[in-house]
Amino acid sequence: MTTETKRLIRVRTEKGAVFKRDGFGKKKQLSDSWRKPRGQHNKQREQKKAKGNLPKPGFGSPVAVRGMHPSGFFEVLVFTEKDLENLDVKTQAIRISAGVGARKRKVLQEKAAASGFKILNARVIKERAAEEKPAEPAKAKKDTKEAGKKAPAKKSASKAEGAKKKGAEEKKPVKVAASKSKPAAKETEKKEEKAAKPKAKKEVAKTPAKKSAPGKAEKKPAATAEKSKAEKATPKKKPSTGVKKNE
Repeated sequence: MTTETKRLIRVRTEKGAVFKRDGFGKKKQLSDSWRKPRGQHNKQREQKKAKGNLPKPGFGSPVAVRGMHPSGFFEVLVFTEKDLENLDVKTQAIRISAGVGARKRKVLQEKAAASGFKILNARVIKERAAEEKPAEPAKAKKDTKEAGKKAPAKKSASKAEGAKKKGAEEKKPVKVAASKSKPAAKETEKKEEKAAKPKAKKEVAKTPAKKSAPGKAEKKPAATAEKSKAEKATPKKKPSTGVKKNE
């Protein structure tokens, strides 16, 4: 941008002409956008000093700078890549339309920057990896749900492992006892062999005693005979019929 254009832009801003509609502060439905006063008794139309100026020649900006962006370039609205073909890099700047999506905007910005255009509304476009971050909590939820479903199986497995450990701990002392009981078993066998020898002699001595057993068996019928005699001695009572004989 040359020094002359800079000076003209400064002049344009120093004028600062602002034209507002008459009565916009009195009624809410009226905006401050300019409308020419046409009323018969309108004070602004009659050019009263306190009512504001009317647009006249002399309030406009210099022709060389009229419609120019403060950066010193003329704005051009761009929608597609084809709109960049017939533009001048030295005098024109690009403004990308707001309707362009992020994917196409990224391609447009890269192409414009490569060709040397000034982008008035350049944006930092986030990458897909950054956009996918909100999707990670959903995966975490799925993982928690799956973990919740698998939790009982883990508990059952842990219980089974605990039972196995307990069984192994219980079996260990049994094995030790069995190993220790081997010499004890040998000692018991020796004792049984020693005890078996005198038992043979005792059995020989007890053989006549077995013969006396029938004597005991003979006494039992005698007792039964005495009981039968006692029953015979006692007269049996005749059953009463309950019917009285006639006297």
